[in-house]
Amino acid sequence: EVQLVESGGGLVQPGGSLRLSCAASGFFFSSNAMNWVRQAPGKGLEWVSNINSGGGSTEYADSVKGRFTISRDNAKNMLYLQMNSLKPEDTAVYYCERPRSGSRGQGTQVTVSS
Repeated sequence: EVQLVESGGGLVQPGGSLRLSCAASGFFFSSNAMNWVRQAPGKGLEWVSNINSGGGSTEYADSVKGRFTISRDNAKNMLYLQMNSLKPEDTAVYYCERPRSGSRGQGTQVTVSS
């Protein structure tokens, strides 16, 4: 059974930083590309970032490019999202996603507010 458990969200002031983590189990993590996606209040799901299975190739939505960094540790089955220079419009529930199956975790809330 695919399990994805996100953590690391919270309340942060504009300009601050957070690091999200996602613990993966139930599948061969190191063979799968992974996504971070988010859903802001009242809006649909938005793709944020992608990393290939080996970690050597990454992609970002224009809205987060230059501020967010996706990474992974295949030895630990962990996915990360370092978020810097956070803006109020980054407020959302953040999910890690296995694109191959569309599986997502329960999400972690990120709130950017002064």
